[in-house]
Amino acid sequence: MYALVNCRIFDGQQLFDQHAVIIEGLRVNALLPLSEINQDIQQIDLHGMTLCPGFIDLQLNGCGGVMLNDEFSHATLAHMHQTNLRSGTTSFLPTLITTNDEMMLQALEVMGNLPAHSQTLGLHLEGPYLSHEKHGIHSTQLIRSLDKPAIDTLLAHAGVITKITLAPESTTPEQVALLSDAGILVALGHSNCSYQQASEFIAAGARFATHLFNAMSSLTGRDPGLVGAVYDHQLACGIIADGLHVADANIRVSHRLLGDKLCLVSDATAAAGADIDSFDFVGTTIFVEQGRCVSKDGTLGGSSLTMIDAVKHCVEQVGLPLVDTLQMASLNPAKAIGQDSRLGKIKAGYCANLTAFDSRYKVGLTISDGQIHRFDT
Repeated sequence: MYALVNCRIFDGQQLFDQHAVIIEGLRVNALLPLSEINQDIQQIDLHGMTLCPGFIDLQLNGCGGVMLNDEFSHATLAHMHQTNLRSGTTSFLPTLITTNDEMMLQALEVMGNLPAHSQTLGLHLEGPYLSHEKHGIHSTQLIRSLDKPAIDTLLAHAGVITKITLAPESTTPEQVALLSDAGILVALGHSNCSYQQASEFIAAGARFATHLFNAMSSLTGRDPGLVGAVYDHQLACGIIADGLHVADANIRVSHRLLGDKLCLVSDATAAAGADIDSFDFVGTTIFVEQGRCVSKDGTLGGSSLTMIDAVKHCVEQVGLPLVDTLQMASLNPAKAIGQDSRLGKIKAGYCANLTAFDSRYKVGLTISDGQIHRFDT
């Protein structure tokens, strides 16, 4: 048992000064005033940093120089986790983008054999059941419709698939209902669907939208599109706050309209946490130019964003309150995937997955699965 002291604490809902967090094993034991600490407990001085729940990234394609679509393995996931810790992310959804059936089955097998921990929270399949019109960087040759054999496979692996991104153009409301009833979070994305189509799929069980604004039908006067459907139905969604994918004003508007439904995601690639000039994204060379990940024709191919940089951008550039932003990076994602009874708060009984960062938004410490990781700031 030990106490984290000399820090400003955000417990998932409010900020505390002159308090300490007591950790026992893998769990938070207590959040209490400094005056109530047992002086026999070991104390760890955080030197004035802000302590908050560890960030939860619901869309992570790669980082630290590796991509999941290149090699979906325990080693790749472990490398990504270690890279994530440096930027405050303690849990994530490994995201496999549009690929062939063989690679999908390999990913399902790897995820099914993972030991129980709170780092990887299940698989996110981004495709291949998407729209050709809004394919983004996804291979149009690999995009396909969701047929009976494919949905049978997905349902058979519902225990390891946390989230699937699909488009109404390649699926049916009945299929969405089957996936949702099996406990899979169905996300709408990479779609040029109308507002009416989106509404039908939301009624059938879709509960999330993937990277709001990017690769989806926009809000117009006569058809609100998928963006309008997200707003109107108060759909939970991810948003990439790097100043490149979405205008800052759109982030502010989305925060105002969606509140605790809005989640920060990185959509990160091999470039995040790595000093590289280019990488392969399922057969397409992506060039890294001043943090921007683009193909030869200028199409955005994921990001080099980290979650702590998304937090910094939202506070310093978008102008959102720190409290709301930290919720967007931790508690809101936990709610979206039904993990908010153990993640996203600093509260007795919750997992001791924590992040501490300084006034420059440099992560100095993370705690994950009982391990303390310190970094120079």
